[in-house]
Amino acid sequence: MIELFEFDKKIKENKTGLLNLEMSSYDTVIGTDEAGRGPVAGDVYTAAVCFKDDVPIELFSKLNDSKKLKEETREELYDLIKKYSYWSINAITIKQIEEINILQASLLGMKISILDVIQKSNVKNPLCLVDGNKKIKFDLPQKTIVKGDSKSASIAAASILAKVERDRYMKKLSLKYPEYNWNKNKGYLTKSHIEAIKKYGICKYHRKSFLKNHI
Repeated sequence: MIELFEFDKKIKENKTGLLNLEMSSYDTVIGTDEAGRGPVAGDVYTAAVCFKDDVPIELFSKLNDSKKLKEETREELYDLIKKYSYWSINAITIKQIEEINILQASLLGMKISILDVIQKSNVKNPLCLVDGNKKIKFDLPQKTIVKGDSKSASIAAASILAKVERDRYMKKLSLKYPEYNWNKNKGYLTKSHIEAIKKYGICKYHRKSFLKNHI
């Protein structure tokens, strides 16, 4: 949606009243988001997106929070986003999630994704837009935006890349472990997923700490 790009333009020029930072404006924005914080199985995926200056905004009329889009629309936008942006997608493993907790794992993944985009794009003065209300531990200028995936074009794009990549990953895992039906539930603790765990037990792709209060 055009208003999402307008939001990014205004915030990087500090015309929204949302910024309380040293710089009066920024050269560009990099949006970041995650997919897979809530499920009890699988890695958490993060992505960061910095749209190129010549992005044809008219091609992104369907751009929105990935959770509000149909799968086919996400897949369509996935390729467009990659074509017209500097982007990075990363996965934080179940082992890391269990060691540092899911919030810190998500923030770590977003940090890695942003730094990768900066290296790819060679931007000198970026403002990082982080979905949610938790800041990333680094020295780059950043702004947390609650429900940013429905407000910012770059965050929405990052949410789509992370969501599509994680869904593909869970579908591949489902081929190895069809009993858990991950191709449909994507690792979330649905009723059928709980029943499958009770029947077959857990596997190495389950987040054990997520299950202690349920199973």
